[in-house]
Amino acid sequence: MTVASRYDVDRAGLTTLLATEPRYRVEQVWHGLYAELADPGDMTVLPRALRARLVDELPSALRTVTERASERGQTIKLLSRLLDGTLIETVLMLYPDRATVCVSTQAGCAMGCGFCATGQAGFTRHLTTGEIVEQVVQAARRSREAGRRLSNVVFMGMGEPLANYDRVWAAVERIHADLGLSARHLTLSTVGLVPGIERLTGEALPVNLAVSLHAADDGLRDELVPINRRYPLDRLMAACSRYVETTRRRLSFEWALIDGVNDRAVDAEQLARRCRELPLAPHVNLIPLNPTPGWGTRGTPPTGVRLFHDQLVAHGVNATVRRNRGTSIDAACGQLAAAAPVEWRTAGASPTT
Repeated sequence: MTVASRYDVDRAGLTTLLATEPRYRVEQVWHGLYAELADPGDMTVLPRALRARLVDELPSALRTVTERASERGQTIKLLSRLLDGTLIETVLMLYPDRATVCVSTQAGCAMGCGFCATGQAGFTRHLTTGEIVEQVVQAARRSREAGRRLSNVVFMGMGEPLANYDRVWAAVERIHADLGLSARHLTLSTVGLVPGIERLTGEALPVNLAVSLHAADDGLRDELVPINRRYPLDRLMAACSRYVETTRRRLSFEWALIDGVNDRAVDAEQLARRCRELPLAPHVNLIPLNPTPGWGTRGTPPTGVRLFHDQLVAHGVNATVRRNRGTSIDAACGQLAAAAPVEWRTAGASPTT
């Protein structure tokens, strides 16, 4: 059996792997992996020979290459090398009584959003279910060592989660059922893949949905988020409306504020109008654009952020300015690129990489 991660093996696969062992070994190994967050080599309830075999046949997907910390160690970015040499990044954010992990679902990203470092780097491949789950396990271990409980998982790292739907949803189910995290503490992000939103609408688990909107006008959104040319705003908003109406769950819009680009009064008016199209008012997360090597336009300064926020509130929109964590270590929103080199460009210019 060859796997990309030990967490790619489901119960049936583990039963097959342990076919020559007593039947209770399956439960012991499963419990060790998911409840104890243990490496097979440390599962002392197993015979030494079986531990050695499992270490060999169920490898860890993640080999830490570098680790960087900011906010006095409360935000940690891990650069990991997968078994095939692919690089990905995971960010763990520690709070006084809890912890949140931001996981990657792809190596790179094919969506081409120019202000995002991952989009600048291009697409390498989808991650497997096990490679996604193992990032959460790694974060849960680190949280436990820090005296915290991993309580939230946001699928907002490298990649577009809904472009890797089957593997991502399998990871969601595993994280919920076997790692024991509440579905309401799991958040899937998308730049607006309508077919994925439509599939998510029919799922039973009440996960959260965050749509990276960034513009409420098709012309500007075509430039900032190229997938808008395939799924323009009217179609996206219709899918969001069906999602809210069917699930009765609120969704959030993510809005990266770019100085002089999408932080004007007209942008606030257009965004407010789009928010009113939904059956339940969405929450808008305002994110001052974080610096990336391949995008020369700066984020909106603090005074402009406050003004834009106040304009939205005046229009009746529920909006919050998100505190950026990890900017100094390139771990904040839009900065994950697994150390991939990119070339500088400015807003509106065609990518050269």
